[in-house]
Amino acid sequence: MTDFLPTQIQSLTSLLGWAITSALVALIWAPFLIKYLRLWGITRQSAGDATMGMESRQGKAATPIMGGLLIILTVLLLTYFWNWERRYTWVPIGVLGISALLGAVDDLLNVFGSERRQRSLSQTFTLIRVHKLWYAKLWLIVTLPWTVFKRATTIFGSKQRRGVLVHEKLLLQFAAGGISAWWIYWKLGESWQNIYVPWHGYLDIGVLVVPLIILIVMFTANAVNVSDGMDGLAGGMLIPTFGALAFMAWVSGYSELAVLNSVTAGALLTYTYFNIKPARFQMGDVGSLGLGGLLAINALATNSMIILPFIAFMFYAEALTVILQTVGRHVFGRRIFRMAPLHHHLELRGWSEEKVIMRMWVVHLGFVVLGVWIGLH
Repeated sequence: MTDFLPTQIQSLTSLLGWAITSALVALIWAPFLIKYLRLWGITRQSAGDATMGMESRQGKAATPIMGGLLIILTVLLLTYFWNWERRYTWVPIGVLGISALLGAVDDLLNVFGSERRQRSLSQTFTLIRVHKLWYAKLWLIVTLPWTVFKRATTIFGSKQRRGVLVHEKLLLQFAAGGISAWWIYWKLGESWQNIYVPWHGYLDIGVLVVPLIILIVMFTANAVNVSDGMDGLAGGMLIPTFGALAFMAWVSGYSELAVLNSVTAGALLTYTYFNIKPARFQMGDVGSLGLGGLLAINALATNSMIILPFIAFMFYAEALTVILQTVGRHVFGRRIFRMAPLHHHLELRGWSEEKVIMRMWVVHLGFVVLGVWIGLH
């Protein structure tokens, strides 16, 4: 016991040291990022943003976006030079990079891109009927399932005309989820095919873990993405989430993953400092999609799948309100919320932005603590 305790304290101190180092590194270059995002005109655009019609939102126009680069690049830098371990950190960093790259392209196209028009189903059927070229008709018929898929996915997004479209995001997120599933199922070994269930033990679900992993990665990335709608909201909730993942990885003996999560939490601390109202910059899709993907795969790699709904509680709640709103509109013909996700609904009910953020932080923190408690059993 006398030998065990100092060793454990030393390893925990090391994790805190990594978080502090990450926060300081991010703090050093944050002013430069803010300066150049503004200089290059990478700022929030009011066109196509439904929330800009809200009085409280109008002052946020021209705020630099892609502030999530502060977290992504800090994590990539520290991990590459000091925590680059093939078995545990390669794939999480790969998923982070893929998701962040997708978000970066979306952010840049939303600022600098031109409008992208999609052919409706009715236009496609009309072309099939009237087109004079037989091979053009054949092509339209062969690609009809793809056209149906593209049009069906638009119900889950706003009527955007710029940036990466919903179906493109879903396909790339599916690829990121597939990489995660391949890594966990085929590369990490048979033990990762077992899900730890608190108070019960390990449950072997075999190959079913593959679609489950893909679903979790896609859903979590989008859940964090839709939660990034108020100054400080997503960042303030991600800090305890990644802190909890660092602790769970430390308890489970995955030191590389514990360091990775600690570094992420540290960078988030600095980001949130600059993102608190009035925000010096906003996370953008580069940060929210990247961190959502990293959150999912790190939870899976530390066998924390069962407690993920707790440590990501408010993100999942926000995503579910979007799904419920979509079902309400397209199935029942009415809105369930004044505006989805939940934080905008609460704001339209008269809550101040600060009240929404602080209460969501508190509720989320409570569920994170509950999730850690459950995960330790």
